[in-house]
Amino acid sequence: MLDPDIVGRTFVGATSTLVTQEAITQFSRSIGEPNFEVAAPTFSISITLAESQLLLQESGLDWTRVVHGDQKFEILRPIIAGDSLICSSTIETVRVVAGNEIVTVRSDLLAGAELVVSSWSTLVVRA
Repeated sequence: MLDPDIVGRTFVGATSTLVTQEAITQFSRSIGEPNFEVAAPTFSISITLAESQLLLQESGLDWTRVVHGDQKFEILRPIIAGDSLICSSTIETVRVVAGNEIVTVRSDLLAGAELVVSSWSTLVVRA
């Protein structure tokens, strides 16, 4: 069971991720996106997923019982090749519904002080 006191806990990545044109092209091809000039809107998940998983792993989440509930993105500007991004992930909510734990994590990608993308992942930990 997740401790509700983890709400508000933030994990900031220790290193930045340099976005390459190769990474954008590879991700775009894998989802059938023909435009390789900027990253596809969902490209940010390839950076934020690892950071949010570290945060949740430290919080005692049992990954064998997790199903993905929802994902949303707020894109303030497109990610482009050459961006150096730092990820900050915060546990926004933890609640119990019908015996299942539901946790929402917000991950922000920043280029210096500029917020580029925020994404929210909602995970359901089955009872």
